[in-house]
Amino acid sequence: MIEQELLLLGLLRESPKHGYDIKNKINHILFLFAGVQLKSIYYPLRIMEKKGLVVKRMTKSGKWPVRMVYALTSKGQNRFNELLSKSLLELKRPQFSLDLSLYFLHYLKPQAARRRLAARLHILNKISRGLEQMIKAQAKKGSTSLKRILDHNLKMLKAESEFLSGLIKTL
Repeated sequence: MIEQELLLLGLLRESPKHGYDIKNKINHILFLFAGVQLKSIYYPLRIMEKKGLVVKRMTKSGKWPVRMVYALTSKGQNRFNELLSKSLLELKRPQFSLDLSLYFLHYLKPQAARRRLAARLHILNKISRGLEQMIKAQAKKGSTSLKRILDHNLKMLKAESEFLSGLIKTL
């Protein structure tokens, strides 16, 4: 719940938003990096509203139907600052889907293991190229927040790629 809370409060820290804007930002921009899956944003928003972290107001714009717009309260701003500070200092071991497979890798024949690891390496390289393109696009837009995330993810992918290249050679 803390990651969800940080995510939602952070998005509302940018500006007040209605539910569709929040879902859209999560689904189209942050889904790659947030590590948080929200089936519904309204339930956590309701809880945060009860805690006094956000307020909800009804707005009407032109021909559009009435919408609920959520905004951060001063208590929500304080909670966001607290969560952000904690998050920056929290050290969790990154989870890689590869680790469990590496534990049991000795059950595969070396040739099959090399093929599968090479296929994974190929996928990682393709993702890395995509991230590099996204980084260039973000640099043109001047978006430093997203660029930092992309840089971080690219470095992690490159580290795994380097590891896999070495492992393939030893099998």
